[in-house]
Amino acid sequence: MNDKIVMPIWTFGLFIVVMNTTMFNVSIPSIIQDIQVSTDLGSWIVSSYSIGYALSTMIYSRLSDVLPIRRLLSVGLALLGLSSIFGIIATSFQELLIARIAQSSGAGAMAGLGLVIASRFIPYERRGRAISMMSAGAAMAFGIGPIVGGVISEYIGWNGLFAVTSLVLVLLPILLRLLPKEEPKPFRFDMVGAILTVINAATLLTAVTQSSVFWLVVGLFSIIIHGWYLKRAKEPFINPELLEKPMFWKLLAVGFSIMMLNLGNLFLMPLTLANLYDISPLNIGYIIAPGAVLSAFITRFVGRWIDQYGNVRFLFLGNGMLALVLLVFWAGLDVSPAVIFFGYLCFSPALSATVASLNNETSRILPTKLIGSGMGLMQLIQFFGGSFSVAVCGILLEYQKNISLELAYEHVYGALFLVSIGSLLALLWYGLSNRQSESALVRRKKSA
Repeated sequence: MNDKIVMPIWTFGLFIVVMNTTMFNVSIPSIIQDIQVSTDLGSWIVSSYSIGYALSTMIYSRLSDVLPIRRLLSVGLALLGLSSIFGIIATSFQELLIARIAQSSGAGAMAGLGLVIASRFIPYERRGRAISMMSAGAAMAFGIGPIVGGVISEYIGWNGLFAVTSLVLVLLPILLRLLPKEEPKPFRFDMVGAILTVINAATLLTAVTQSSVFWLVVGLFSIIIHGWYLKRAKEPFINPELLEKPMFWKLLAVGFSIMMLNLGNLFLMPLTLANLYDISPLNIGYIIAPGAVLSAFITRFVGRWIDQYGNVRFLFLGNGMLALVLLVFWAGLDVSPAVIFFGYLCFSPALSATVASLNNETSRILPTKLIGSGMGLMQLIQFFGGSFSVAVCGILLEYQKNISLELAYEHVYGALFLVSIGSLLALLWYGLSNRQSESALVRRKKSA
C-alpha cells in the first residue's frame, strides 16, 4: 500500500465525517424552527449521530480483525453517502432523524478503520506521521465545521449540510482501488456481545447527555451483565485479552482525559466569546479556525518528530501544553478575546500531537491480533470522555447561575485544568511502568 497517497485521501474522508458533527451544532436553532419541534427533540439530531458514530467506530474496528477492510469500508461509506443523499430531501423530523442515525452507522468506518490501516500496513518508523495526519484532520474539522455549517445554513439551508457528507461516495472507488486486498478469516460473530456493547455505551452516553439517573443505573446494570457474559463466551465481541493488559488500561485513562479537555474546551470557547464579548457565531468560527488550520499545517513535522523521538515524550509535551493553555484560560479569560485566539493556536496543535502519540503508542503495545478491537475500544473511550465532558460542563454552568458568567466560565476551566493534571499523573504512571517493563526485558535478554 502506498501510504503517501492513501493516508491524505483517508484524512480528507475523516475530515468530512468529523465535520459532520460540528456542522450541525450551529444549525440546530434553524432546524428546530423549520421543522417545528422542541429543543429536547432537536438535540437528538446531534446526539443520535454522536452516539451512533462512537458505537459504529468500535464495531468496524472489531470486525477488521476478521473481515477485509475493503469490504467494511464499502458498507460504511455506502451507508454514509446514501443516507446523506436521503438527508438532502428530508423535510420532517422523523426523516431527518433516520438520516442522521443511518449516517452514524457508516461514519465509524473512517475513524475506526483508519487507525487499523495505519497500524497494520504502515511500518512503525513511519506510522507516527500517518496517525498524526489523521489527528490533525479531525482537529481541523472541529475548528472549520462551525464556519462551514454557519455559511451553508445561512445561504443554502440546513439540507445543504448533507451534500457535504455525500462526497464520501466519490472517495469510495478511489480507496477501494488503492487499499490492499485481504482474505476473510473464519470467525464466529458474537452478536450477543455486540448487542451488550451497544447497550453499555448507548445507555451510559444517554445518561450523560440527558443527565439521567435512570439511564445511569441501567447502564451500570448492563455492564455487570456484560462482565458475567465475558467470562462464559468463547469468542466475545470485546476480546478479554485486552482487559488483562494494565498498560492498555492506563492509556485508556489518558485517552478519556484528553478528549474531555478537547470537547470541554470546544464547548466553552464559543460560549465565552458569545456571552462575555458579544461576538457573532461566524466570527467565533474565525477565531477558532486558525488554531485548527495551524494544527493541520504542522502535521508532517509532528509526525516526523513522533517517529524520531518516541510517543511517550510527545505525550508528556502535548499534555503539558494543554494544561498550560487551560491554566491561562482559567486565570485570564476576562482579559481579551485574544487570549482565546492565541490559546487555541497552541491548544489545537498540542491536542493533535497528543492524540497521534497516544494512538501510535496504543498500536505499539498491542499484538497484531488485538489491534482492531483495541483501537476501537480506545476510540469509544475517547468519545465517551468528550461526551461526558460536555455534559458535565453544562451541568456546572447550570449550578452557577447565581454568579457572574465570567466567574462561572473560569470555574469550569479550572475543573478542566484539574483534569489535565490527572491526565499527566496517569501518563507518568504509564511512563514509569513502561520503563520498568523495558528494564525487565533487558535483564531477561542479558541472562539468556
